[in-house]
Amino acid sequence: MSVKRYGSVIGVREEDLSEYKRLHADAWPAVLKKISECNIRNYSIYHRKLDDGKDYLFSHFEYVGKDFEADMAKMAADDMTQKWWDVCKPMQIPLKTRAEGEWWADMEEVFFFEG
Repeated sequence: MSVKRYGSVIGVREEDLSEYKRLHADAWPAVLKKISECNIRNYSIYHRKLDDGKDYLFSHFEYVGKDFEADMAKMAADDMTQKWWDVCKPMQIPLKTRAEGEWWADMEEVFFFEG
């Protein structure tokens, strides 16, 4: 099985951070099911306040499918996922330096070790 790792970053509103964490501690089962159906595994989101005083979220996941764009389109078309995003997106602050069409800004993998 081929695995491709993805990392991304986005800001999170300080006033929404507790609610964002609460939502993800009890993520909606239908959303988790769709993530799995779209060939995403080992999905993690991390939080860190950086030296600029702002809060950021860093995500990492492994993609094990054969057509990333098709799987992401399938996820984006899912009604429950859209409702989840409607709740989460207002809490997020996209980076100004993200590429066109991105919400979370993709990060470049510079090192990976699988021992």
